[in-house]
Amino acid sequence: MAGPSTVHPHSLGPGGKRQYVCDVCHKQFKQKGHLVDHYKIHTGEKPFVCGTCGKEFNKKGNLTQHLRTHTGEKPFACGTCGREFSRKEHLERHFRTHTGEKPFACETCGREFRQETDLERHLRIHTGEKPFVCDTCGKEFSRKGSLTQHVRTHMGKKLFDCDTCGKKFSQKNHYRIHTGEKPFVCGSCGKEFAVKANLTRHGRTHTGEKPFACDSCGREFRQKIDLERHLRIHMGEKPFVCDTCGREFTQKGNLTQHVRTHAGEKPFSCDTCGQKFSRKEYLERHLRTHTSERPYVCDICGKRFAKERYLKKHVGTHNGGRRYTCSVCGETFGSNEDLHHHSRGPGGKRQYLCNVCHKQFTQKGNLENHYRIHTGEKPFVCNICGKKFNVKVNLETHFRTHTGEKPFVCDICGKGFTQKVNLETHLRTHTGEKPFVCETCGKQFNRKGHLNRHVRTHTGERLYVCDICGKSFQHKGHLVDHYRIHTGEKPFICDTCGRKFTVKGRVTIHVRTHTGEKPFVCDTCGKEFAVKGNLTKHMITHTGEKPFACCTSGKDFSWKEHLERHLRTHTDERPYVCEICGISFADGGHLVDHYRIHTGEKPFICDTCGRKFTVKGSLTIHLRTHTGEKSFVCDICGRKFVQKGDLTKHLRTHTEEKPFECDMCGRSFADGSNFRKHVATHNRGKRFTCSVCGETFGSNKDRNGHFQQKHQ
Repeated sequence: MAGPSTVHPHSLGPGGKRQYVCDVCHKQFKQKGHLVDHYKIHTGEKPFVCGTCGKEFNKKGNLTQHLRTHTGEKPFACGTCGREFSRKEHLERHFRTHTGEKPFACETCGREFRQETDLERHLRIHTGEKPFVCDTCGKEFSRKGSLTQHVRTHMGKKLFDCDTCGKKFSQKNHYRIHTGEKPFVCGSCGKEFAVKANLTRHGRTHTGEKPFACDSCGREFRQKIDLERHLRIHMGEKPFVCDTCGREFTQKGNLTQHVRTHAGEKPFSCDTCGQKFSRKEYLERHLRTHTSERPYVCDICGKRFAKERYLKKHVGTHNGGRRYTCSVCGETFGSNEDLHHHSRGPGGKRQYLCNVCHKQFTQKGNLENHYRIHTGEKPFVCNICGKKFNVKVNLETHFRTHTGEKPFVCDICGKGFTQKVNLETHLRTHTGEKPFVCETCGKQFNRKGHLNRHVRTHTGERLYVCDICGKSFQHKGHLVDHYRIHTGEKPFICDTCGRKFTVKGRVTIHVRTHTGEKPFVCDTCGKEFAVKGNLTKHMITHTGEKPFACCTSGKDFSWKEHLERHLRTHTDERPYVCEICGISFADGGHLVDHYRIHTGEKPFICDTCGRKFTVKGSLTIHLRTHTGEKSFVCDICGRKFVQKGDLTKHLRTHTEEKPFECDMCGRSFADGSNFRKHVATHNRGKRFTCSVCGETFGSNKDRNGHFQQKHQ
């Protein structure tokens, strides 16, 4: 390789351009001394050695700067804040935190930087360039420091030895962690650190300094890495991908935490009560419920808080804490980002206006999200179930229904939630707070949505109408659940048996058939129930209350839906129609049961003999053949029956009641099936045909009974 002395100076170009050219990489220099220093990079020559630690350098200036790390000398001081630096360029960089100057701009995305080296590193994101290559394994790196640390893994080069145990370390920071050495001490609180950069970051908690600001939204950060993570939100960059479900994350830590939702891992355990958590910060917050610790203190009034965000909100209540002032109208704010949002429009007014409904927004992105309400556009699609959303955050929230991730955890009981608003609502169950009051009856609610739903019980209003069948509902959630009857969608799956459900509440109830859990207990007789509604219905057996009466026949019912079903026997209304065979039903539940005849689904299984049934009631009756149970007893003769219907029929033998009367001939019958058969002898229509064998029947019920006996 040619030495620098063999490099021939070229003639000066116009304007006195560089004339000393490196034969190896062709870089140009104005002075020969600079070329000589540069050439040592290629030769590896490092003639300047530190007398204290033996470290070698290729330039004398680099050795001079290094010596200051031993002497602690910092000759360059900031005239604004007094902070001292060992290098002049470090002072120049620091000064830009006061001026806000960012002279180095990326031509690709427009992002600006205070340092040229930061811009060079950033450009590699766009180019994908990784110029630093390991000679041993060929691995490429975008930063030189990363390569240096990697090379030590091959060389086994460990420069730092522990005098006590002899263990060696390749990095000084790792050595200090091992020895417990913490040479860097905070002058404000005395806290010690093994790494100088950690002390620098910690110092900002006392000064409040947040030198790293987001150009997009104005949010400030104490650490550069926090700003870099935050910028991915604006750029949409999510480099960390879950191998299981493909979900992407902006931060590696979030991916690590998310992976635990698949594994069910909860590595952080409370020593006091044994409760486990998937994240360390959840455990730390939970521990404060035992210790009552409130580590976040207001500097103005001394009030203490368990969480930092509570302190931040509180500080805003003090005028002294509002140190960010609008230069246009003089209004003050507790944070720079609040000021940033406020000052976007002239005089602090909102400037993004919807041309459809004229609603105003402070941010363009919020207007774009809002506008999709008018256009119906839903560009964010779930890659698991295909559901679409008009706002990205709604997709992220929905995705947690698939992953099971619940990042918002109650500090009191440890219960997790997919949305922050759900956690806030849940906290009221601990505090007993019910801020939403009905003006009609005075009833109080802990959720505004519950109040809105309750108000409709007074007004009878049904806002939500199914566009397929026209059925209306008081609650939006009921319409959403109902709509799945038409689409066939069953997004809620039992982890034990794989059975699918259209409504989330039904899978919760179904799971109890596996666990045997019956959390609802009757205070009168002690009977337990898996479903709260069943307990409520059971309570009426003690009170005998039947508040719902039929105006036509005078028959009383305990439940409104039972009355509605009964009324259809007078009107012959059958609003629930099977789309496959056209059979209609007076009750929606009967249609659901009927659908299983076509699908062949038999979800109700006998644990004793394995026989399967399409209807739960059939399984209940069948189980009595194993147990011999006959729950229904005749009060007159003591005879017992397996089914309630059989007891009802039997009682008519004592009362001689014949409630079924033929409109054509006046003949009466005690049994409904005999009555229907008789009616068929009059009309001879037999308009109900079996879709399997073609046999006809005089009633829909007889056809259904035939189907279950002959073809199931």
